[in-house]
Amino acid sequence: MSFNWKKSLVIVFDIAIAAYLILAVTAFNKPAEKASVCSEVKIDIDDEMPDGFLNANEIKKILEQQHLYPLAKPMTVINARDIEETLQKNPFVEQAECYKAQDGHVCISLKQRMPIMHVMAANGDNYYVDTQGSILPETRFASDLVVVTGQVNKKYAQKSLTRVANEIIRDKFWQSQIVQINVLNDGSVEIVPRVGDHVLYLGAPTDIAKKLERLRKFYLYGLNQAGWNKYSYISVEFDNQIICKKRYK
Repeated sequence: MSFNWKKSLVIVFDIAIAAYLILAVTAFNKPAEKASVCSEVKIDIDDEMPDGFLNANEIKKILEQQHLYPLAKPMTVINARDIEETLQKNPFVEQAECYKAQDGHVCISLKQRMPIMHVMAANGDNYYVDTQGSILPETRFASDLVVVTGQVNKKYAQKSLTRVANEIIRDKFWQSQIVQINVLNDGSVEIVPRVGDHVLYLGAPTDIAKKLERLRKFYLYGLNQAGWNKYSYISVEFDNQIICKKRYK
């Protein structure tokens, strides 16, 4: 019987490949955390604002208070689910994800709630409202947001004023121009601009996009010609008209 060296070579090669695959899969599935500690914590905050409500130091402080900050801890004792659940209890966190990497890193990704107005109501309430109309508590952080004053309760702020504030922040011009929303006794709304010594009256908080567009055109073709301080009061409450009151010296 002749020796089939080609067939034998193929068999040896197959065995070597199989052994390599087994070792590779075993090494890949073997948790690196068993022989390591957390060497770095990576915190990524979506839509992080310069003067916002969340930053990496705040996240670190929250986790340290609960003895969950993972740096220098054995990877085997770090519980990613506990970290997620703890962070999601924070009113400024919309979503939190945490996972452990094989290089000894713990990665934390956050999506924060985006406040769009700061309510300082006549009844003493002081809170923030996000883009979804959720109430956020008062915080020590300062942020360049529209301030809401006057006769406003939380339900009105959530249901009606959220639409107004969202329309304002969608437009860079109005976002930089409007600094205050004031709610009158009848629930109608007036706004205070950054430039110009006048009050803009919107009436009921409906059709805000149309009203703001009329105001924009009036700014471009009216106030630019007549002067920014000629009027003390400008109303766009009614469709297809703008009512102005002249300033009397």
